[in-house]
Amino acid sequence: MDDLTKRLLQRLIRRMPAQMLKTTLEKWDRLTAAQQQSLDFTQPKWALIETLLTIFEENEFTVKHITELEMLHVINNPNQGMWHAFHLMDPDDTAITVELTQFKEQFKSHLRELVRHVSIKIKKHTDEAVWIRIAWGDGFSKPNHLKPTYVVHHLQTPYVFVTSLTSKQKPLLSQALTLSTRHQGIKDANLSGRKLTAIRDLLMKQYQQVFTTRYPSPLEETNQPVSNPRIEREQAGLLANRLQMACEAFGYGVLPQLQSAVYKLETKYKDDTNKTMTEREEPFRCVVKFASSNLLESIRQCASSGIASTPVTPLLSSIPIKGRNYFVIKDNGLGPS
Repeated sequence: MDDLTKRLLQRLIRRMPAQMLKTTLEKWDRLTAAQQQSLDFTQPKWALIETLLTIFEENEFTVKHITELEMLHVINNPNQGMWHAFHLMDPDDTAITVELTQFKEQFKSHLRELVRHVSIKIKKHTDEAVWIRIAWGDGFSKPNHLKPTYVVHHLQTPYVFVTSLTSKQKPLLSQALTLSTRHQGIKDANLSGRKLTAIRDLLMKQYQQVFTTRYPSPLEETNQPVSNPRIEREQAGLLANRLQMACEAFGYGVLPQLQSAVYKLETKYKDDTNKTMTEREEPFRCVVKFASSNLLESIRQCASSGIASTPVTPLLSSIPIKGRNYFVIKDNGLGPS
């Protein structure tokens, strides 16, 4: 086994907890039963690495096999790294007819026309998602398997999710995607997060959606006994009203686990007592970021408990409605980002 293969294997094993490594190797199904049983996942990681290196050398595994194992790990554990969503635009009339075999052939062909040295692996997952692993090279260097880009695309949809993509690689990937899916362009969906499942569910509406109404719904009746008719009825009414408005903004079910939302302010400074700032031609700029392990659920809880005011401001309710967590706010409201 060459040095690159060893480095890839060592890095991959270090990233995985012992139980996850055991499960991944079993799903990979390239080790014999005897080799699988010889592995002691309770021993220190360095000792386990040495054992696996010996087994992989005996089996004459190459970079191809290690990247296959890595891809299996990433597919089964997608909520790692920072994922960014993109939206394919202006589909051709034949875009909906593109099948997996066509897509694979055309994507590889187009990308290899743009990049001389590139390694591409494509695998269809059980949820119909097409996973792509790209190791980039250039005209002089071989593909760098230590820094791959991962792409997830659901065929017959305009949505693409990407992680570990540099600004130099972005136009190359964009061109290959638009040509192979028969679209005219691709744009940033202004949605990102560390949980691929969360941004996918939010963008593709794979959760209990919010259906806003023009008029507020009547409060639901409760059968709880009221010991103090005046005080407790008023408190219960306020609580139910806050809960209702919070749920009308974010729904009643389980919400996608976004970790952040960013608002970029670009507006004229307005303060009659500060002419230096108000007379500036350049807009006043600042960035506000909300962060939580489950941002949407946190906002819903804050609104329903009275910590945040209700009805919920459109700046926050726009996150699930528009499927975005990056906004630019200008003097005339939410502007294009």
